[in-house]
Amino acid sequence: MTRIITLFCILIAQIGFSQTADSYLEKIRNNEALSTAFFQQMPKGGDLHHHFSGSIYAEPLLERAIAEDFYLNLETMEVSKTKPEKGNWQTFSSLKKEGKLDHYQQQVMQTWSAKDYNGSVPSDDLFFDSFQKFEPTIKGHFAEGMLELKKRALAENVSYIETQLSTIPCDMNVSDLAGFNSKLRQAATQKDEKATLKLLDELYKSLEQKEAKKYAVDFNTNFIAKLHKDLKIDDERFTMRYQNFVLRFMDPVDLFKNLTIAFISANSSKLVAGVNIVSPEHGENSMKDYWLHMVMFKYCNSKFPAVKYTLHAGELTLGLVQPEDLTWHINDAIYIAGANRIGHGVDIAYEANSYDLLRNMAKNNIPIEINLTSNEFILKVKENRHPFTLYKEFNVPIVISTDDAGILRTNMTEQYVLLAKRYKDVSYATIKQYVYNSINYSFIQDDSVKKQLLKDLDARFKTFEDKFSKN
Repeated sequence: MTRIITLFCILIAQIGFSQTADSYLEKIRNNEALSTAFFQQMPKGGDLHHHFSGSIYAEPLLERAIAEDFYLNLETMEVSKTKPEKGNWQTFSSLKKEGKLDHYQQQVMQTWSAKDYNGSVPSDDLFFDSFQKFEPTIKGHFAEGMLELKKRALAENVSYIETQLSTIPCDMNVSDLAGFNSKLRQAATQKDEKATLKLLDELYKSLEQKEAKKYAVDFNTNFIAKLHKDLKIDDERFTMRYQNFVLRFMDPVDLFKNLTIAFISANSSKLVAGVNIVSPEHGENSMKDYWLHMVMFKYCNSKFPAVKYTLHAGELTLGLVQPEDLTWHINDAIYIAGANRIGHGVDIAYEANSYDLLRNMAKNNIPIEINLTSNEFILKVKENRHPFTLYKEFNVPIVISTDDAGILRTNMTEQYVLLAKRYKDVSYATIKQYVYNSINYSFIQDDSVKKQLLKDLDARFKTFEDKFSKN
């Protein structure tokens, strides 16, 4: 990377700094080395669609597993701190003694990330399955990961990350509320929103009685705030905020319990920027309960109207699901759930009344979080199959994000390189607007923090653009 940046500086010197950044980009956008150097140095604002565990590269996770002598499942490449009863498990130290460590290290890297991906397993399976395989190496080591992400962000001129850090731990016993699962799903099958909201209200009152608030307070105080303060994450060059998230594959009662606690947490901490929902959108429960999940967000919004949320919606493509399943997820995320931002939105061209939906997003300033590398690897959607141009044509606010840079072996710089190369009509001025969008449409609660980030972005762009204006 240093050599590329040096080449960039030499070329700028050779052209006498007589060009604008805009005109220079037009000359180099098809040359990946030159455009990488350009975008590496360009201020990139914030990364708003960002999963913490998926953004940590596999190398430090594997190093930790070896150093702490985890057990490795020799078939699945899953690791465990203790030896499970079933499966073919062996410690890393024993593999080293047998001279097999190098072989399995390579296997782990190819299973925990897209490194050397050869198509031996479906790309979406490799991606979504990887989390559970390396998850034991994340527990108890959030600090190391947060510092790694900050260091990398600073190196590529990213000033803000809004990351989905962790689910909120909760040992609340809700077995006595299990009957709500069938009732909620029955109401959802009939799309009876009134009945669904009434059931959620009953369930919410029960969760209140079970002291849902204490889990949110404990998470905010003893995890988020403590880590953030102890690590000195925020400084004059960088800021981080956190999104709470819930898992789509859970049964309705458990999911709503977690969603309620997530909203309480976001409502009572300025460090928690908002709420999200994750897990494969095409999973069995994800598809079966999708409408119900959207109504749950609507209900929680009625209780906590100040809390903002972005929703993974439309991370689907033809062939992954049935055609009719492509027609309503983004619609419901916006019209029912009331999402403040949409993540991925890949199936927008298939959505019912997509033009009206796009106009609504533009009119109400509902941004789309574009994840080019992620959509290409997981869904095989890229270039003119990708709906980026559709969003752009309808003036939907756009932000560029990485999604899971560690698993995908990418970074923010590469997202802009791909953007400039694939979409020739996207000017430097437009790209610059996308960068500013990443701060303007962030969920930062403190206005003074957002204003300072924008002021800092102004200064960074001036420094960057001055390189092209000197005589």
